[in-house]
Amino acid sequence: MRTLRYLHYDVFTDRAFEGNQLAVFPEPAGLTTEEMQRIAREMNFSESTFIFPRETPDTDIRMRIFTPGEELPMAGHPTIGSAFALATEGIIAKGRERFVFGLGVGPTPVTLEWKRDELDFAWMTQKLPAFEGRVTDRPALAASLGLDAADFVEGAPVEVVSCGVPFLFAPLASRAAVDRVAMNRPAYAACCKAAGLAERPLFLFTLDGGATERESIYSRMLAPGFGVAEDPATGSASGPLGCYLAIHRLLPADRLTGFVSLQGAAMQRPSRIHISIGAERDRITSVRIGGRSVLVGKGTLEVP
Repeated sequence: MRTLRYLHYDVFTDRAFEGNQLAVFPEPAGLTTEEMQRIAREMNFSESTFIFPRETPDTDIRMRIFTPGEELPMAGHPTIGSAFALATEGIIAKGRERFVFGLGVGPTPVTLEWKRDELDFAWMTQKLPAFEGRVTDRPALAASLGLDAADFVEGAPVEVVSCGVPFLFAPLASRAAVDRVAMNRPAYAACCKAAGLAERPLFLFTLDGGATERESIYSRMLAPGFGVAEDPATGSASGPLGCYLAIHRLLPADRLTGFVSLQGAAMQRPSRIHISIGAERDRITSVRIGGRSVLVGKGTLEVP
């Protein structure tokens, strides 16, 4: 039996028992890919991370990210939460302002903000977006989600956007509609296939005034294909969300540089993901997502 240490963080929150849970394994040397996948399935959080020595000179560490169902090339809440864990471990020195993760998508920088000797906030820079197709049969998509076609925002496409991991973005007219969604996965997958798309995780959001002024967006993310029925906070979708809002001009230009998506509220895991998009005319120039994290536990796992 091998004993592995892990740190348990709640991410995209400054309060324990909110946000998105994360297990960080700072010393996983010797684990195989299959073992890391089994551990992630055992932990059963949306993601678990495993920290290894860097593989390239332009990074500080190599990090691998696993959902209960598969390995991801990048993800937001694991990167933000792992930055806090590495600060706790002393791997990120106090006061350091920039740290580069080696992820499956390549070098991924994180900008760090400190209060005295404690890490207070982390910003993750994501890749520029790719827009990868649309679902145009709204009645069929609505039926697969327990909605009516009228629940979608008129004139705003249901579209796949990726900053490393692709998501299907569906803008809805109200917070009540977002909360009402119940996915019929076979019917949803059939809608994706009919549109010539692979089944993608679904990101639902609204600009309805049900969210506070500080929380511009109210959102949910469903990813049964990742082994995650619903995710309390999805940083890898929040960068593309900002790009979608910018390209389709759903937020004023002066709001794009700093706004918040409230996700996970219906799960009683409210998460606040900060989003900052740089744009020039119809071109995205930068994508950042950020937030806080809270250490809620430390433990060990016995691995046969």
